[in-house]
Amino acid sequence: MGRFINITALMGKEFASLIRDLALLAFAIYAFSFAIYSQANGLSHEVHRAAIGIVDEDGSQLSGRLISAFRAPQFQPPDLIRLDEIDRAMNAARFTFVLDIPPNFEADARAGRQPTVQVLVDATAMMQAGIGASYIQQMVLDETQRFLARNDAKPARPPVDLHWRFAFNQDLNTPRFTGVMALIDNITMLSILLAGAALVREREHGTIEHLLVLPVRPFDIMMAKVLANGAVILLLTALSLKFVVETALSVQLAGSLPLFLAGVALYLFFTTALGMFLGTVAKSMPQLGLLFILVFLPMNLLSGGQTPRESMPEALQTIMLASPSTHFVAMAQGILYRGAGIETVWVNFLSVALIGGAFFLISLRRFRSHLATMG
Repeated sequence: MGRFINITALMGKEFASLIRDLALLAFAIYAFSFAIYSQANGLSHEVHRAAIGIVDEDGSQLSGRLISAFRAPQFQPPDLIRLDEIDRAMNAARFTFVLDIPPNFEADARAGRQPTVQVLVDATAMMQAGIGASYIQQMVLDETQRFLARNDAKPARPPVDLHWRFAFNQDLNTPRFTGVMALIDNITMLSILLAGAALVREREHGTIEHLLVLPVRPFDIMMAKVLANGAVILLLTALSLKFVVETALSVQLAGSLPLFLAGVALYLFFTTALGMFLGTVAKSMPQLGLLFILVFLPMNLLSGGQTPRESMPEALQTIMLASPSTHFVAMAQGILYRGAGIETVWVNFLSVALIGGAFFLISLRRFRSHLATMG
């Protein structure tokens, strides 16, 4: 009972200390509100208003239909240019795509001679270039087949008729993915920073020495910091899901919000303990920031949130299984995107609990030795 009272009192001190640190509090609120909204709407994996130039060497009805097929929101209105202007326009980055329709294009298509249409792509915009090239290929094929069918010609039929069914994100909505992943990244980032900054701040202000003369144990001090900072992150996560992701971004979450928050609470034991560990190593706030970058960036990039884990080398996939962030990302995507229940993600829950619990004990041991050197 006495330990519970001590932890509760220390948690109150942590809340008061965070409220007084207006800069850190404002950053936390920003990270779970405007930062998520701006990233979801500003970071797009789709082709949007791509600049395209078209060289029409045919001047036929079919080439005119191809030109009119490029419409918003994927493309800007096409600019008609001459053949000798292509190199200069591409070098000046005027266009991402240039379409060259050859002479006698319609006549060759009617005769079934398979005319060639050249597409030049500025591949410096890698994501837009790859997706846009596929768009253009499909648009040219579809528009040509429709034109030939209307004019009683015999269009070349594809050998296979594909029927697409998109699961979990039927309209291929980018904010549905980027908004949720930004929230997941910020959970990791803020929980590490808040816990680490709390310890460094107390050491810089000299208040950690005051705690050493109180009848409290290192476990009480660390648990109070973990629970207090974890509670703040958990509250901000719930509010962000409700008012930013679901309301502002109009993203329909597929799974159970309480189940996801339970997973977040479990994961926070690891991230806050990691922040405490970094706080014992860092001597100042700038050092904490540098250590945070060295730890957070690889963990964030390799956990499967930015790129699929399957595209990484197998050795790296195996190594990252030792990080709770990998299991947390898989659990979060399963719950929020696919509507997975506990019967599906229990392995991820267990992995986060075991690895996070082990690191919590390591961090507690480090924290005890840190206090011993200060005492």
